Amino acid sequence: MSLSEVEAVQLMAVIPDGGDKSSFGPAKRYPNLFSEESIFGRFPYFLPCFVISVLAAGACVACIWLPETLHMHHDDKIETIDTMEAQVSDSSLEDGKGKQSGSGRMASTKSLLKNWQLMSAITLYCVFSLHDTAYLEIFSLWAVSSRKYRGLSFTSQDVGTVLAISGLGVLVYQLTIYPFLAKYAGLIKPFRSAAVLSILLLATYPFMANLYGMELKVLINIASLLKNVFAATITIACNILQNTAVAQEQRGVANGISVTLMSIFKAVAPAAAGILFSWAQKNITGLFLPGDQILFWLLNMVSVLGLSLTFSPFFSMPSAMK
Repeated sequence: MSLSEVEAVQLMAVIPDGGDKSSFGPAKRYPNLFSEESIFGRFPYFLPCFVISVLAAGACVACIWLPETLHMHHDDKIETIDTMEAQVSDSSLEDGKGKQSGSGRMASTKSLLKNWQLMSAITLYCVFSLHDTAYLEIFSLWAVSSRKYRGLSFTSQDVGTVLAISGLGVLVYQLTIYPFLAKYAGLIKPFRSAAVLSILLLATYPFMANLYGMELKVLINIASLLKNVFAATITIACNILQNTAVAQEQRGVANGISVTLMSIFKAVAPAAAGILFSWAQKNITGLFLPGDQILFWLLNMVSVLGLSLTFSPFFSMPSAMK
């Protein structure tokens, strides 16, 4: 496998997908398995939290067998790899961004903040993380809302089924299609294509409220699957761009900065999405655009902003990817 395929597979293994949130209230949904008097009946949210904790504990134990990514050995082949990685990192730092100066953690962090290739990739990551989190929040609220408010009148189980199908489809896409896509088409072309297609797809969502029955369920599943595939393509590309913009020894600090900023955007997204959704339902008969169309239009504007940031002079491709 080439380096681009390896990076794609590695990041796909750790990037989560939208999961099935339909397991709330298991005692009411599956009374034959869970008693009302059990802990699952008294605490409806215990089961999903317990499952997540078990998965996290399993991942923590699996970390024991993970190999060290920083090469500390003296094997001739590994030394050759280290030399090549050092040359790549030197070229990326010499590309108008200046070499790292000083010593210690503070000096390293300052040099990263001046690395425009890294900061532009982190900005893209934050913008699309904001969009994806807001989309998931709005999609669930919109799907279960009444037809009176231009929703789909889905049950929570219907929404969970849609998200589960999307998650399974994204997993298959990540394991079978994206590594080859990244190898032969690079990162930026699929990134921009996914952003454009996502904008076009999201523009069709308000009109799905005119559909009913099996036609609606089939189309909403296809649309949700495609939307999540596009989001996965963008997220993986952002992570690879961030990691190739810095030297290997700096990736820990770089990812720490990235995750911190991304978490801030993801924390703001649900609150902002909830406020926008509430406002949209109160203005369902607006003069310019109905509330639901305004809602998805605003989501698309975030994607348009992110797409525009993939072009110069803002975006700078890491030297290792050129």
